[in-house]
Amino acid sequence: MKRIVAVALMASAAGLAGCDRTGVDSTVTAEPPPAAPPTATVASETPMTPPADTASPAARPIVEGAPAFAVLYPGGEIEAPPTVATSAAGPGGLVAFRTDADPATVVEFYRARAEAAGLSSVMAMNMGDARSYGAAKADAGANLQVVASPVEGGQTSVQLSWSAGG
Repeated sequence: MKRIVAVALMASAAGLAGCDRTGVDSTVTAEPPPAAPPTATVASETPMTPPADTASPAARPIVEGAPAFAVLYPGGEIEAPPTVATSAAGPGGLVAFRTDADPATVVEFYRARAEAAGLSSVMAMNMGDARSYGAAKADAGANLQVVASPVEGGQTSVQLSWSAGG
């Protein structure tokens, strides 16, 4: 199940990466522009502690320096260390966590944070009790994707990916 959700998340991220609402010609050229190769790192296995300057202890950034819309859902428990990467397009990452909140509540939380950060909704999908949502800020390259689905024990499994843009 996790693999299916991860594949769906990656597919939606790839789809969102191609979204551009500026109307600029987006034809593919034979030679891509030179860019620094992305560097990926996996955070350590040690428990994460929120940065000292966190405004709200209930919603802390996933990793230090993450944008305001890339926070851990209040009460969420991270399942594995977040994967973070930096490229010419800016920093970004992916994290999976569980929470006791229902999928619709989780998605609404991230929609509100994305809109408050100036991102526009570009995708929303419901499939049974599972929910997914995507937002982007085309001129800055920032984006957010969240997939929330119910799992055994009444919890919700959440996959969150983001890019802070450049």
